[in-house]
Amino acid sequence: MLPNSEPTVKRTSTKRRAFTGFGAVLLFVLAFVLFFHFSFTTVVVSGQSMLPTLQNGKKVLVSKAYWLVGSIQDGNIVVLKGTTPGEYIIKRVYKMGGEAVDTFNAPGSFSLLDGQYKVPDGMIYVLGDNRSISEDSRRFGPVDLKNVIGKVVAY
Repeated sequence: MLPNSEPTVKRTSTKRRAFTGFGAVLLFVLAFVLFFHFSFTTVVVSGQSMLPTLQNGKKVLVSKAYWLVGSIQDGNIVVLKGTTPGEYIIKRVYKMGGEAVDTFNAPGSFSLLDGQYKVPDGMIYVLGDNRSISEDSRRFGPVDLKNVIGKVVAY
């Protein structure tokens, strides 16, 4: 070895990376963010059809992860796809497929001579909480479950 020279160290070309606790935390956070992004969304209430439960301008948290928040049932508030892209409707589930709707809340196009109105299977019957001004299933009929964006879980 020459005087005042540094010893040389030979490095191998294989690199090993350690999976640290910090890496595990980062992976967990990424998984949580992705899960939350694909399972939950926020919607802003527009209109007065859900008064007094939901005020105009209020944000609600909507989930389509039914395995986590429970399946849709009578009394749940749901967000539905509107008739135009980007439009949505917020209503309360009144009856599920196969259930009978009372005469006062039957669709306007339904005749009492036809007997009792039953919601078709695979559909839901929705009403606004502020029934005097709400445009709901009494006007447009039952809604296909495919048109449900999700269930309101927090408001």
